[in-house]
Amino acid sequence: MKKLQILGTGCPKCQKLAELTEQAAKELGLEYEMIKVTDINEIMEFGVMMTPGLAVDGEVKVTGKLPSVEEIKKMLA
Repeated sequence: MKKLQILGTGCPKCQKLAELTEQAAKELGLEYEMIKVTDINEIMEFGVMMTPGLAVDGEVKVTGKLPSVEEIKKMLA
């Protein structure tokens, strides 16, 4: 099971990243758990200075931008 972490304070871009990530995971047929990390100190522990961010199994894959569903699929594969 993949652990998908959305790193952000809950802004519209963070919400959109969560939607896109969920769509990508479903299209790939992945078993996953999505966690929204909203605590700024926790986000900074990942080394993320710009949100939104996406971490897969604890590894940061993207920060500060909204990737496409296809880009997210590559990060999840």
